[in-house]
Amino acid sequence: MTDIPRRAVSRTAKLASLPLGFAGRTVLGFGKRVTGMATDVISAEIQERTAEQLFSVLGQLKGGAMKLGQALSVFEAALPDALAEPYREALTKLQEAAPPLPAATVHKVLAEQLGSDWRTLFREFDDVPAAAASIGQVHKAVWKVPRKRTGVPVAVKIQYPGAGDALIADLTQLSRLAGLFKVIQPGLDVKPLVTELRARVVEELDYELEAASQRAFAAAYAGDEEILVPQVLAAAPRVLVTEWVEGTPLSKIIGSGTVAQRDRAGALMATLHFSAPERAGLLHADPHPGNYRLLPDDRLAVIDFGAVARLPQGLPEPVGRITRLALAGRADEVLKGLQGEGFVRPNADIDAQAVLDYVRPMLEPLAVDEFRFTRAWLREEAARLASPRSPAYTLGRQLNLPPSYLMIHRVTLGSIGVLCQLEAKAHYRAILERWLPGFADPTD
Repeated sequence: MTDIPRRAVSRTAKLASLPLGFAGRTVLGFGKRVTGMATDVISAEIQERTAEQLFSVLGQLKGGAMKLGQALSVFEAALPDALAEPYREALTKLQEAAPPLPAATVHKVLAEQLGSDWRTLFREFDDVPAAAASIGQVHKAVWKVPRKRTGVPVAVKIQYPGAGDALIADLTQLSRLAGLFKVIQPGLDVKPLVTELRARVVEELDYELEAASQRAFAAAYAGDEEILVPQVLAAAPRVLVTEWVEGTPLSKIIGSGTVAQRDRAGALMATLHFSAPERAGLLHADPHPGNYRLLPDDRLAVIDFGAVARLPQGLPEPVGRITRLALAGRADEVLKGLQGEGFVRPNADIDAQAVLDYVRPMLEPLAVDEFRFTRAWLREEAARLASPRSPAYTLGRQLNLPPSYLMIHRVTLGSIGVLCQLEAKAHYRAILERWLPGFADPTD
Protein backbone atom coordinates (compact mmCIF):
# COMPACT_ATOMS: atom_id res chain seq x y z
CA MET A 1 0.00 0.00 0.00
CA THR A 2 1.46 3.37 -1.02
CA ASP A 3 1.47 6.50 1.13
CA ILE A 4 -1.48 8.06 -0.65
CA PRO A 5 -3.98 5.17 -0.22
CA ARG A 6 -2.86 4.84 3.40
CA ARG A 7 -3.69 8.52 3.98
CA ALA A 8 -7.03 7.97 2.20
CA VAL A 9 -7.89 5.15 4.62
CA SER A 10 -6.93 7.40 7.54
CA ARG A 11 -9.17 10.19 6.25
CA THR A 12 -12.11 7.85 5.79
CA ALA A 13 -11.64 6.44 9.28
CA LYS A 14 -11.69 9.93 10.80
CA LEU A 15 -14.87 10.80 8.91
CA ALA A 16 -16.51 7.54 9.90
CA SER A 17 -15.71 8.29 13.54
CA LEU A 18 -18.28 11.08 13.59
CA PRO A 19 -21.37 9.99 15.57
CA LEU A 20 -24.35 8.89 13.50
CA GLY A 21 -26.48 11.72 14.82
CA PHE A 22 -23.73 14.26 14.39
CA ALA A 23 -25.02 15.92 11.22
CA GLY A 24 -28.47 16.45 12.67
CA ARG A 25 -27.11 17.95 15.88
CA THR A 26 -24.77 20.17 13.92
CA VAL A 27 -27.55 21.51 11.72
CA LEU A 28 -29.67 22.14 14.80
CA GLY A 29 -26.80 23.96 16.47
CA PHE A 30 -25.95 26.09 13.45
CA GLY A 31 -29.57 26.90 12.73
CA LYS A 32 -30.33 27.99 16.25
CA ARG A 33 -27.18 30.06 16.60
CA VAL A 34 -27.68 31.76 13.24
CA THR A 35 -31.30 32.59 14.04
CA GLY A 36 -30.68 33.60 17.64
CA MET A 37 -32.78 30.77 19.09
CA ALA A 38 -30.11 28.65 20.76
CA THR A 39 -31.68 28.78 24.21
CA ASP A 40 -34.95 27.35 22.89
CA VAL A 41 -33.56 23.90 22.23
CA ILE A 42 -29.88 23.44 22.94
CA SER A 43 -27.35 25.15 25.16
CA ALA A 44 -24.69 27.34 23.60
CA GLU A 45 -22.01 25.29 25.32
CA ILE A 46 -23.10 21.99 23.77
CA GLN A 47 -23.65 23.69 20.45
CA GLU A 48 -20.22 25.27 20.30
CA ARG A 49 -18.58 22.00 21.34
CA THR A 50 -20.43 20.19 18.53
CA ALA A 51 -19.30 22.77 15.98
CA GLU A 52 -15.71 22.63 17.22
CA GLN A 53 -15.73 18.83 16.93
CA LEU A 54 -16.87 19.05 13.32
CA PHE A 55 -14.29 21.66 12.41
CA SER A 56 -11.58 19.71 14.21
CA VAL A 57 -12.31 16.65 12.06
CA LEU A 58 -12.48 18.70 8.85
CA GLY A 59 -9.27 20.46 9.79
CA GLN A 60 -7.37 17.15 9.73
CA LEU A 61 -8.55 16.22 6.25
CA LYS A 62 -7.83 17.05 2.63
CA GLY A 63 -9.55 15.76 -0.49
CA GLY A 64 -13.31 15.70 -0.25
CA ALA A 65 -13.25 17.55 3.06
CA MET A 66 -11.58 20.52 1.39
CA LYS A 67 -14.10 20.44 -1.44
CA LEU A 68 -17.00 20.42 0.99
CA GLY A 69 -15.37 23.18 3.02
CA GLN A 70 -14.96 25.33 -0.08
CA ALA A 71 -18.55 24.70 -1.18
CA LEU A 72 -19.71 25.72 2.29
CA SER A 73 -17.48 28.80 2.43
CA VAL A 74 -20.55 31.02 2.52
CA PHE A 75 -21.08 29.82 6.12
CA GLU A 76 -17.94 31.49 7.35
CA ALA A 77 -19.33 34.97 6.65
CA ALA A 78 -22.87 34.10 7.71
CA LEU A 79 -22.06 32.67 11.14
CA PRO A 80 -21.67 34.62 14.37
CA ASP A 81 -18.02 35.18 15.30
CA ALA A 82 -18.13 32.53 18.05
CA LEU A 83 -18.67 29.84 15.42
CA ALA A 84 -17.02 31.55 12.47
CA GLU A 85 -13.58 31.51 14.07
CA PRO A 86 -13.33 27.68 14.32
CA TYR A 87 -14.55 27.50 10.73
CA ARG A 88 -11.86 29.93 9.55
CA GLU A 89 -9.24 27.85 11.36
CA ALA A 90 -10.52 24.64 9.75
CA LEU A 91 -10.42 26.14 6.25
CA THR A 92 -6.91 27.46 6.88
CA LYS A 93 -5.77 23.98 7.87
CA LEU A 94 -7.46 22.48 4.83
CA GLN A 95 -5.60 24.87 2.54
CA GLU A 96 -2.20 24.54 4.19
CA ALA A 97 0.41 22.29 2.66
CA ALA A 98 -0.28 18.57 3.00
CA PRO A 99 2.63 16.22 3.64
CA PRO A 100 4.43 16.56 0.29
CA LEU A 101 4.98 13.71 -2.10
CA PRO A 102 8.55 12.38 -2.07
CA ALA A 103 10.61 13.78 -4.95
CA ALA A 104 10.96 10.30 -6.42
CA THR A 105 7.17 9.97 -6.63
CA VAL A 106 6.88 13.39 -8.24
CA HIS A 107 9.47 12.43 -10.84
CA LYS A 108 7.69 9.15 -11.53
CA VAL A 109 4.37 10.93 -12.18
CA LEU A 110 6.10 13.45 -14.46
CA ALA A 111 7.77 10.66 -16.42
CA GLU A 112 4.47 8.79 -16.79
CA GLN A 113 2.57 11.90 -17.89
CA LEU A 114 5.10 13.98 -19.85
CA GLY A 115 7.50 11.29 -21.02
CA SER A 116 10.78 9.89 -19.73
CA ASP A 117 12.59 12.95 -21.06
CA TRP A 118 10.42 15.32 -19.05
CA ARG A 119 13.49 17.12 -17.64
CA THR A 120 14.34 18.43 -21.10
CA LEU A 121 11.13 20.48 -21.02
CA PHE A 122 12.32 22.55 -18.07
CA ARG A 123 15.29 24.80 -17.42
CA GLU A 124 14.66 24.46 -13.68
CA PHE A 125 12.34 22.37 -11.51
CA ASP A 126 11.91 22.80 -7.75
CA ASP A 127 11.30 19.44 -6.05
CA VAL A 128 9.84 21.21 -3.00
CA PRO A 129 6.15 21.98 -3.63
CA ALA A 130 5.12 25.63 -3.54
CA ALA A 131 1.52 24.81 -2.61
CA ALA A 132 -0.83 21.91 -1.96
CA ALA A 133 -4.44 21.48 -3.00
CA SER A 134 -7.15 18.92 -2.38
CA ILE A 135 -6.04 16.44 -5.04
CA GLY A 136 -2.50 17.48 -5.86
CA GLN A 137 0.43 19.78 -5.27
CA VAL A 138 2.03 22.61 -7.22
CA HIS A 139 5.73 22.99 -8.04
CA LYS A 140 7.44 26.08 -9.36
CA ALA A 141 9.60 25.56 -12.43
CA VAL A 142 11.01 27.33 -15.49
CA TRP A 143 9.72 26.13 -18.85
CA LYS A 144 12.12 26.03 -21.78
CA VAL A 145 11.25 28.29 -24.68
CA PRO A 146 13.08 27.92 -28.03
CA ARG A 147 15.58 30.71 -28.66
CA LYS A 148 14.91 32.24 -25.23
CA ARG A 149 17.57 32.00 -22.53
CA THR A 150 15.46 32.83 -19.50
CA GLY A 151 12.49 30.56 -20.13
CA VAL A 152 9.03 31.09 -18.62
CA PRO A 153 8.23 30.68 -14.89
CA VAL A 154 5.51 28.06 -14.60
CA ALA A 155 3.29 26.30 -12.08
CA VAL A 156 3.34 22.50 -12.45
CA LYS A 157 0.28 20.90 -10.89
CA ILE A 158 0.79 17.21 -10.13
CA GLN A 159 -2.10 15.00 -9.06
CA TYR A 160 -1.56 12.69 -6.10
CA PRO A 161 -1.50 9.02 -7.13
CA GLY A 162 -4.77 7.48 -5.96
CA ALA A 163 -6.35 10.90 -5.39
CA GLY A 164 -9.48 10.02 -7.36
CA ASP A 165 -10.46 7.02 -5.25
CA ALA A 166 -9.67 8.90 -2.03
CA LEU A 167 -11.73 11.90 -3.11
CA ILE A 168 -14.81 9.87 -3.96
CA ALA A 169 -14.51 7.96 -0.67
CA ASP A 170 -14.31 11.25 1.24
CA LEU A 171 -17.39 12.66 -0.47
CA THR A 172 -19.36 9.50 0.19
CA GLN A 173 -18.63 9.86 3.90
CA LEU A 174 -19.16 13.63 3.90
CA SER A 175 -22.57 13.31 2.26
CA ARG A 176 -23.89 12.52 5.75
CA LEU A 177 -23.21 16.17 6.65
CA ALA A 178 -25.13 17.54 3.69
CA GLY A 179 -27.88 18.83 5.97
CA LEU A 180 -25.62 21.78 6.75
CA PHE A 181 -26.76 23.36 3.48
CA LYS A 182 -30.31 23.75 4.79
CA VAL A 183 -29.14 26.44 7.19
CA ILE A 184 -28.60 28.80 4.27
CA GLN A 185 -31.57 27.68 2.16
CA PRO A 186 -34.25 25.76 4.06
CA GLY A 187 -36.13 24.80 0.90
CA LEU A 188 -33.09 23.44 -0.90
CA ASP A 189 -33.17 19.77 -1.86
CA VAL A 190 -29.67 18.83 -0.80
CA LYS A 191 -29.31 15.50 -2.59
CA PRO A 192 -29.01 16.99 -6.11
CA LEU A 193 -26.45 19.47 -4.76
CA VAL A 194 -24.26 16.69 -3.36
CA THR A 195 -24.64 14.76 -6.62
CA GLU A 196 -23.64 17.84 -8.61
CA LEU A 197 -20.63 18.48 -6.38
CA ARG A 198 -19.45 14.90 -6.84
CA ALA A 199 -19.87 15.13 -10.62
CA ARG A 200 -17.80 18.32 -10.76
CA VAL A 201 -15.13 16.82 -8.52
CA VAL A 202 -14.81 13.85 -10.88
CA GLU A 203 -14.26 16.35 -13.71
CA GLU A 204 -11.51 18.03 -11.68
CA LEU A 205 -9.51 14.81 -11.74
CA ASP A 206 -9.03 15.22 -15.51
CA TYR A 207 -6.31 17.85 -15.96
CA GLU A 208 -6.67 17.76 -19.77
CA LEU A 209 -10.29 18.82 -19.37
CA GLU A 210 -9.18 21.56 -16.99
CA ALA A 211 -6.58 22.69 -19.55
CA ALA A 212 -9.28 23.02 -22.21
CA SER A 213 -11.38 25.18 -19.88
CA GLN A 214 -8.41 27.34 -18.92
CA ARG A 215 -7.47 27.84 -22.58
CA ALA A 216 -11.03 28.98 -23.31
CA PHE A 217 -10.89 31.48 -20.43
CA ALA A 218 -7.41 32.68 -21.48
CA ALA A 219 -8.58 33.29 -25.04
CA ALA A 220 -11.69 35.14 -23.85
CA TYR A 221 -9.68 37.46 -21.57
CA ALA A 222 -6.54 37.85 -23.69
CA GLY A 223 -5.26 41.40 -23.29
CA ASP A 224 -7.99 42.28 -20.79
CA GLU A 225 -7.31 45.27 -18.53
CA GLU A 226 -9.07 43.73 -15.51
CA ILE A 227 -8.76 39.93 -15.60
CA LEU A 228 -5.66 37.77 -16.16
CA VAL A 229 -5.89 34.06 -16.93
CA PRO A 230 -2.50 32.24 -17.07
CA GLN A 231 -1.68 30.48 -20.34
CA VAL A 232 -1.51 26.66 -20.48
CA LEU A 233 1.84 25.38 -21.75
CA ALA A 234 1.33 21.62 -21.43
CA ALA A 235 -1.28 19.20 -20.14
CA ALA A 236 -1.65 15.50 -19.44
CA PRO A 237 -4.34 13.60 -17.50
CA ARG A 238 -2.52 14.12 -14.17
CA VAL A 239 -0.08 16.98 -14.85
CA LEU A 240 -0.85 20.57 -15.83
CA VAL A 241 1.75 23.23 -16.68
CA THR A 242 0.63 26.87 -16.69
CA GLU A 243 2.23 30.30 -16.42
CA TRP A 244 3.28 31.25 -12.90
CA VAL A 245 1.39 34.17 -11.38
CA GLU A 246 2.77 36.42 -8.65
CA GLY A 247 0.18 38.35 -6.68
CA THR A 248 -1.56 38.73 -3.34
CA PRO A 249 -4.04 35.89 -2.61
CA LEU A 250 -7.50 37.07 -1.66
CA SER A 251 -7.14 35.08 1.56
CA LYS A 252 -4.42 37.53 2.61
CA ILE A 253 -6.45 40.53 1.48
CA ILE A 254 -9.37 39.27 3.57
CA GLY A 255 -7.07 39.02 6.58
CA SER A 256 -5.02 42.20 6.25
CA GLY A 257 -5.71 43.98 2.96
CA THR A 258 -6.48 47.67 2.58
CA VAL A 259 -9.97 48.97 1.90
CA ALA A 260 -8.92 49.82 -1.64
CA GLN A 261 -7.63 46.28 -2.23
CA ARG A 262 -10.82 44.76 -0.83
CA ASP A 263 -13.05 46.94 -2.98
CA ARG A 264 -11.01 46.34 -6.13
CA ALA A 265 -10.95 42.58 -5.61
CA GLY A 266 -14.70 42.49 -5.01
CA ALA A 267 -15.50 44.48 -8.14
CA LEU A 268 -13.29 42.25 -10.27
CA MET A 269 -14.70 39.05 -8.79
CA ALA A 270 -18.21 40.21 -9.69
CA THR A 271 -17.04 41.20 -13.17
CA LEU A 272 -15.53 37.75 -13.73
CA HIS A 273 -18.62 35.98 -12.41
CA PHE A 274 -21.05 37.78 -14.72
CA SER A 275 -18.87 38.33 -17.79
CA ALA A 276 -17.35 34.86 -18.21
CA PRO A 277 -20.55 33.10 -19.39
CA GLU A 278 -20.92 35.62 -22.22
CA ARG A 279 -17.24 35.91 -23.10
CA ALA A 280 -16.10 32.31 -22.62
CA GLY A 281 -19.35 30.33 -22.45
CA LEU A 282 -18.15 29.14 -19.04
CA LEU A 283 -18.65 30.02 -15.38
CA HIS A 284 -15.69 29.72 -13.00
CA ALA A 285 -17.29 27.43 -10.43
CA ASP A 286 -14.77 27.34 -7.58
CA PRO A 287 -15.07 30.78 -5.97
CA HIS A 288 -12.90 30.53 -2.90
CA PRO A 289 -10.18 33.05 -1.98
CA GLY A 290 -7.28 30.72 -2.79
CA ASN A 291 -8.15 30.80 -6.47
CA TYR A 292 -7.64 34.54 -6.96
CA ARG A 293 -4.63 36.87 -6.85
CA LEU A 294 -4.68 40.67 -6.91
CA LEU A 295 -1.76 41.73 -9.09
CA PRO A 296 0.44 44.81 -8.59
CA ASP A 297 -1.24 46.42 -11.64
CA ASP A 298 -4.67 45.96 -9.97
CA ARG A 299 -5.79 43.16 -12.28
CA LEU A 300 -7.37 40.00 -10.86
CA ALA A 301 -5.53 36.78 -11.72
CA VAL A 302 -7.70 33.66 -11.73
CA ILE A 303 -6.29 30.17 -11.28
CA ASP A 304 -7.66 26.63 -11.01
CA PHE A 305 -10.23 25.89 -13.70
CA GLY A 306 -10.98 22.33 -12.66
CA ALA A 307 -14.57 23.22 -11.77
CA VAL A 308 -16.52 25.12 -14.41
CA ALA A 309 -20.13 25.31 -15.52
CA ARG A 310 -20.65 25.14 -19.27
CA LEU A 311 -23.04 27.89 -20.35
CA PRO A 312 -22.66 28.15 -24.15
CA GLN A 313 -25.67 30.47 -24.31
CA GLY A 314 -24.42 32.60 -21.43
CA LEU A 315 -26.33 33.20 -18.20
CA PRO A 316 -30.08 32.54 -18.53
CA GLU A 317 -31.96 35.69 -19.58
CA PRO A 318 -34.80 35.07 -17.10
CA VAL A 319 -32.37 35.59 -14.19
CA GLY A 320 -31.74 39.19 -15.21
CA ARG A 321 -35.33 39.89 -16.25
CA ILE A 322 -36.89 38.58 -13.03
CA THR A 323 -34.31 40.44 -10.95
CA ARG A 324 -35.12 43.70 -12.78
CA LEU A 325 -38.86 43.16 -12.30
CA ALA A 326 -38.37 42.46 -8.58
CA LEU A 327 -36.40 45.67 -8.12
CA ALA A 328 -39.24 47.51 -9.87
CA GLY A 329 -41.79 45.98 -7.45
CA ARG A 330 -43.77 44.17 -10.15
CA ALA A 331 -44.89 41.26 -7.98
CA ASP A 332 -47.26 39.51 -10.40
CA GLU A 333 -44.66 39.44 -13.17
CA VAL A 334 -42.01 38.17 -10.75
CA LEU A 335 -44.23 35.28 -9.68
CA LYS A 336 -45.06 34.46 -13.29
CA GLY A 337 -41.38 34.47 -14.21
CA LEU A 338 -40.43 32.22 -11.28
CA GLN A 339 -43.23 29.81 -12.18
CA GLY A 340 -42.05 29.72 -15.79
CA GLU A 341 -38.53 28.77 -14.73
CA GLY A 342 -39.65 26.15 -12.20
CA PHE A 343 -38.73 28.01 -8.99
CA VAL A 344 -42.40 27.88 -7.97
CA ARG A 345 -44.19 24.60 -8.42
CA PRO A 346 -47.25 24.78 -10.73
CA ASN A 347 -49.72 23.68 -8.02
CA ALA A 348 -48.29 25.91 -5.28
CA ASP A 349 -50.73 28.45 -3.84
CA ILE A 350 -48.40 31.39 -3.24
CA ASP A 351 -49.19 35.08 -2.95
CA ALA A 352 -47.27 37.23 -5.46
CA GLN A 353 -46.54 40.00 -2.97
CA ALA A 354 -45.24 37.44 -0.46
CA VAL A 355 -42.83 36.13 -3.08
CA LEU A 356 -41.63 39.65 -3.83
CA ASP A 357 -41.17 40.32 -0.12
CA TYR A 358 -39.11 37.12 0.06
CA VAL A 359 -36.67 37.93 -2.76
CA ARG A 360 -36.47 41.71 -2.49
CA PRO A 361 -34.06 41.92 0.52
CA MET A 362 -31.61 39.60 -1.27
CA LEU A 363 -31.43 42.14 -4.09
CA GLU A 364 -30.47 45.11 -1.93
CA PRO A 365 -26.92 45.17 -3.39
CA LEU A 366 -28.50 45.89 -6.79
CA ALA A 367 -31.06 48.46 -5.64
CA VAL A 368 -28.41 51.14 -5.20
CA ASP A 369 -25.60 52.44 -7.39
CA GLU A 370 -22.92 51.32 -4.92
CA PHE A 371 -23.11 48.69 -2.17
CA ARG A 372 -20.74 47.31 0.47
CA PHE A 373 -21.15 43.62 1.24
CA THR A 374 -20.61 42.86 4.93
CA ARG A 375 -20.70 39.86 7.22
CA ALA A 376 -23.48 41.57 9.16
CA TRP A 377 -25.62 41.86 6.03
CA LEU A 378 -25.15 38.17 5.24
CA ARG A 379 -25.89 37.13 8.83
CA GLU A 380 -29.09 39.15 8.72
CA GLU A 381 -30.16 37.49 5.48
CA ALA A 382 -29.27 34.03 6.82
CA ALA A 383 -31.35 34.69 9.93
CA ARG A 384 -34.30 35.95 7.87
CA LEU A 385 -34.29 32.86 5.66
CA ALA A 386 -33.51 30.26 8.33
CA SER A 387 -35.57 31.34 11.35
CA PRO A 388 -38.83 29.37 11.72
CA ARG A 389 -40.29 32.58 13.14
CA SER A 390 -39.70 34.40 9.87
CA PRO A 391 -42.36 34.44 7.11
CA ALA A 392 -39.49 33.97 4.66
CA TYR A 393 -38.71 30.58 6.24
CA THR A 394 -42.20 29.22 5.57
CA LEU A 395 -42.30 30.59 2.05
CA GLY A 396 -38.82 29.33 1.26
CA ARG A 397 -39.89 25.77 1.97
CA GLN A 398 -42.47 26.07 -0.82
CA LEU A 399 -39.96 27.14 -3.43
CA ASN A 400 -37.94 24.87 -5.68
CA LEU A 401 -34.43 25.02 -7.15
CA PRO A 402 -34.52 23.67 -10.73
CA PRO A 403 -31.57 21.40 -11.62
CA SER A 404 -30.54 23.71 -14.47
CA TYR A 405 -29.95 26.51 -11.96
CA LEU A 406 -28.21 24.38 -9.33
CA MET A 407 -24.63 25.19 -10.30
CA ILE A 408 -25.33 28.90 -10.88
CA HIS A 409 -27.03 29.11 -7.49
CA ARG A 410 -24.16 27.41 -5.66
CA VAL A 411 -21.45 29.48 -7.33
CA THR A 412 -23.35 32.72 -6.74
CA LEU A 413 -23.77 31.91 -3.05
CA GLY A 414 -20.08 31.11 -2.77
CA SER A 415 -19.12 34.35 -4.51
CA ILE A 416 -21.35 36.36 -2.21
CA GLY A 417 -19.68 34.69 0.75
CA VAL A 418 -16.26 35.84 -0.48
CA LEU A 419 -17.54 39.37 -1.15
CA CYS A 420 -18.81 39.51 2.43
CA GLN A 421 -15.47 38.25 3.74
CA LEU A 422 -13.79 41.01 1.74
CA GLU A 423 -16.44 43.52 2.86
CA ALA A 424 -16.08 44.88 -0.66
CA LYS A 425 -17.82 48.01 -1.94
CA ALA A 426 -18.43 48.38 -5.67
CA HIS A 427 -20.89 49.41 -8.39
CA TYR A 428 -22.46 45.96 -8.60
CA ARG A 429 -25.60 47.19 -10.33
CA ALA A 430 -23.56 48.64 -13.21
CA ILE A 431 -21.66 45.35 -13.57
CA LEU A 432 -24.93 43.44 -13.97
CA GLU A 433 -26.35 46.02 -16.36
CA ARG A 434 -23.36 45.39 -18.59
CA TRP A 435 -23.11 41.61 -18.38
CA LEU A 436 -26.35 39.96 -17.15
CA PRO A 437 -28.83 39.32 -19.97
CA GLY A 438 -32.28 40.75 -19.26
CA PHE A 439 -31.17 42.96 -16.37
CA ALA A 440 -30.77 46.26 -18.20
CA ASP A 441 -34.06 48.11 -18.68
CA PRO A 442 -35.08 47.54 -22.35
CA THR A 443 -36.64 51.04 -22.44
CA ASP A 444 -33.29 52.72 -21.70
